[in-house]
Amino acid sequence: MLVSLHIENIAVVKEVNLDFTQGFMVLTGETGAGKSIIIDSLSLLLGAKADKELIRTGNNSAMVSGVFTNITPFAKSVLEGAGIAVNDDEILIQRSISLDGKSVVKINGRTVTLTVLKQISPALVNIHGQNDTISLSQSESQLDILDLYSDSEQLLSQYAAEFKKLEQIRKELKNILQKEHERERLVEILSYQINDINSYSLKEGEEDELIDRKVKIKNFEKISKNALFAYKALKGSEKGSVSYLIDRSGNALAQISDVIPKFADISEKLRDMLYQIDDMAEQIFDEIGDMEEDSDSALNEIEARLDQISKLKRKYGYTIKDILAFRDNAAAELESLENAEDLINDLESKEKKQYKICSDIADLLHEKRLMSAKEIEERVKDTLTFLDMPKVVFFISVKEMRQNGEKFLNSKGADEAEFFISANRGAEAQPISKIASGGELARIMLALKEVIADKDGIGTVVFDEIDSGVSGKTARKIGLKMLSISKSSQLIVITHSAQIASVADEHYLISKSDKDGETKTEVNILDREGRIKELSRILGGIDVTDSQRLAAVDMLDNKEEII
Repeated sequence: MLVSLHIENIAVVKEVNLDFTQGFMVLTGETGAGKSIIIDSLSLLLGAKADKELIRTGNNSAMVSGVFTNITPFAKSVLEGAGIAVNDDEILIQRSISLDGKSVVKINGRTVTLTVLKQISPALVNIHGQNDTISLSQSESQLDILDLYSDSEQLLSQYAAEFKKLEQIRKELKNILQKEHERERLVEILSYQINDINSYSLKEGEEDELIDRKVKIKNFEKISKNALFAYKALKGSEKGSVSYLIDRSGNALAQISDVIPKFADISEKLRDMLYQIDDMAEQIFDEIGDMEEDSDSALNEIEARLDQISKLKRKYGYTIKDILAFRDNAAAELESLENAEDLINDLESKEKKQYKICSDIADLLHEKRLMSAKEIEERVKDTLTFLDMPKVVFFISVKEMRQNGEKFLNSKGADEAEFFISANRGAEAQPISKIASGGELARIMLALKEVIADKDGIGTVVFDEIDSGVSGKTARKIGLKMLSISKSSQLIVITHSAQIASVADEHYLISKSDKDGETKTEVNILDREGRIKELSRILGGIDVTDSQRLAAVDMLDNKEEII
């Protein structure tokens, strides 16, 4: 529900604040007073194109904000996905536009994309103009009305999950069948690549080992000379080595440890050092023992192997690990191609089973839609008869789509729906999208809205001058239907009809004035006397008569009666 609307610097509006309540509210005013600005501003707040021409002359920016309550679970989930918490079931939406073409959207003070705003706005407000039929020109929207009426949300959710599985199976099958057309060529290529890599018997870490070995061979003399010296110094010399001297020192201190006890500890530490030095010496010796002498044949062998690895890297990956991974992936793909026929048969079998599951659910949806169509037809015809269209013919066609002799499934089942109407006796019923009369469209829209008003979850419905082509008793009846709709949805109506305006719970007057060289639009809520005055103006124009005033009073006092 729209709780408040704040408008700054839009067209001739400098600043307007509107507070709304639950129920039926109308906005009236003289032609050119700025009624369309309210709709333009609300549309902007809900994600419409930001036209800088809307900015009030002499200003660099404009802003619209609105507070909404009773946020639907869907809108909450979208906002939570954007990192916006909904506290106390209320949100504040702000949208500003500037002369440089920039548009900024904030929800609860946090900047969001226009996409997020457009996702949630249909769950907040529906705006209907005199040529708007709740998107009834599209079969999908007409199907949605049937599903809303029949409370098919759970069944649709179940179908959507199963249809997603069907699409995945079909996607896999399509990919395999596409590869099947070039299977022989791919088998040849993959086999070559796998054999090419396997022929070199690569091992992970091999390249690093070869480079390390190459460096050692090239520095054989330097390494052997210094390493041998170190080995001899540590252990190799029988009497002059570090190992020999530490061993003798430890033994000597042990001989006098009974006289100087602390020497026992020092002797033990020297013994530990001896073990470490012996270990280091053995490591040096082992490293020298594994070394190859500097020889051209050994280097040539290493260079040749590194060159082989380099060529493979250019073809299959940056490292040996990448090359081996490429081979494994190629082997897996080759196996799938070689087993393609079995896989195709398996997927075709799965596709048939999953199609049957989806088809069965689609049948249930079809039956529910047929039942809903019959009920909606009767309710809409009753309402249209009440709205002075007694000769109306209205019916809903629900057909299963078929392709190549079998049921054609899409994301919502297998049905297409079309609403047909004939307003005049003897005239052939036409799809509702082809009806030209604005008055007829308005009444059809009202009838359908009344049917689904308590089911679509939309908190606010705005009707913008949909009373075109109707007056008198018919307009009064339209007002009463609007009053009925307002019991389940907040209703905001811009109208030129006194018969409609008099039925509303609240009445707002939009007026324009010139002051200090500026044109300003204001919106004020009317008390009873103000409503009588405005209704009299609508009824009589410039010169209001006593009889028109009395008619206005009578309309207010008998708001739920048909005149």
